[in-house]
Amino acid sequence: MTSSYRLIDSHAHLEELEDLPSVLERARESGVAAIVAVGSDPASNRRVLELAATYRGFVYPALGLHPGLLNGSTPLDDHIRTIEDSLSEAVAIGEVGLDYHKRVLGVGGKDLQHRAFGAVLNLAKRYAKPVIVHSRYAWRDSFALASVAGVDRAVFHWYTGPTSVLKDILDRGYFVSATPAVEYHAEHRRTVKEAPLESLLLETDCPVVYQGQRSEPADVGRVLRTVADMKGLSLETVAGKTTANARCLFDLE
Repeated sequence: MTSSYRLIDSHAHLEELEDLPSVLERARESGVAAIVAVGSDPASNRRVLELAATYRGFVYPALGLHPGLLNGSTPLDDHIRTIEDSLSEAVAIGEVGLDYHKRVLGVGGKDLQHRAFGAVLNLAKRYAKPVIVHSRYAWRDSFALASVAGVDRAVFHWYTGPTSVLKDILDRGYFVSATPAVEYHAEHRRTVKEAPLESLLLETDCPVVYQGQRSEPADVGRVLRTVADMKGLSLETVAGKTTANARCLFDLE
C-alpha cells in the first residue's frame, strides 16, 4: 500500500544497490517522493548522473569526493575539474568533508583532506550549491571550513559530534540529518533530539547495514517513525517539515 506521507531520502548511495528498479519501486510504494543520490568519486559521480537522467524527477544527483577515497594517486585538480564540469546537472556537492578515523587517515592525511574539502567548498560558494558534509571525528574542523568558505547551505550528514559544534551548525542555518542509526546510536539520537524540526532532514545512507540488514530508500519510513516518536510529534508533522526542508535545501521540484 502506498504511504500517505511524501518523504525524501536525502542521502543514498544508489549505485551500490542491486536490482535498482525493484528498490526504487519499493521506495515509491512506501511514500518516497525523491531521492538524492550522492557520489563519492569520479566513477560513482558518473553513475548518479546516469541514474538521475533515467529516473528524472525522482532521483537527483549530488557530486562528491569522499575523504575516505582520497589517496593522492589522482591529482586533486583533476577530481575538482570533473565535478565542476557536470555541476550544472547536480542539486548538491556531496558527499564531501573530513574523516579523522585512523583507518581513513592512513589513506589520505589531514592535509590532503583539507585541501580537497576546501576546493569543493569553493565550488559550492562559486556556483551557489548546497553541500552534503561528512564530518566523522572532524566535526569542529568541518564546520569551520564550511563557515569560513562562506557556504550558505549545507547538511551535516549522520552527525554524532558534540553539542557545542551542533549548536554552531544550527546557528549558522545548516541542517543535520536523521539516519537509521537514530534507532540505536546514542550520540546520533542526542543530535536528533536537540536539533529543531526546522533543521532536520531524513536519510538512509543506503546500503549501510543496520540491525543486520542492508538499508534501502524505503527504510526512510523507519527513520520517520523513530524521529516522530523521539520528538513526540505526529508522523504527518515530521514528514511534512523534513520534506519541505529537503526541497528547500536542494531546490527540488
